[in-house]
Amino acid sequence: MPGDNANKALIDSLNGLLADYFALYVKTKNYHWHVAGLNFHDLHLLFDEQSAELFALTDVVAERVRKNGGRTLTSIKSVGAHSVIKDDDREKVDALDMVKTLRDDNAKLVARIREAKAAAGAAGDNATEGLSDDWTDQAEKRVWFLSQILG
Repeated sequence: MPGDNANKALIDSLNGLLADYFALYVKTKNYHWHVAGLNFHDLHLLFDEQSAELFALTDVVAERVRKNGGRTLTSIKSVGAHSVIKDDDREKVDALDMVKTLRDDNAKLVARIREAKAAAGAAGDNATEGLSDDWTDQAEKRVWFLSQILG
């Protein structure tokens, strides 16, 4: 039976993933609000769709933390401390730079999901392990769509 260390590692991994989902949601929504140029319409809609998908998963991940006996993130500061997704505070960002940044950030998210899946396996959390396959598929789809825009 998995021990306390495996469960703690799982909770830490899930909280990191939760932070990444929040950070990537905010960045994607920011780009949705500020995209401009020839591809405005398509990118505006794509970023909105992707941000909604990201936000929907925050509650699912947080509930996995709680179901494993952990405490979730409590603040924006906590999100920033646990996320590998970096802020983009620039006031003007080229649309293709937005696409490249989101592609790269979603690829980072895939890696974090895989870490959470491994931690879930070590902790004996079959539910999180199973859910992570869907999360990976969704993130890989976002990477694929964004990559295709870049050519």
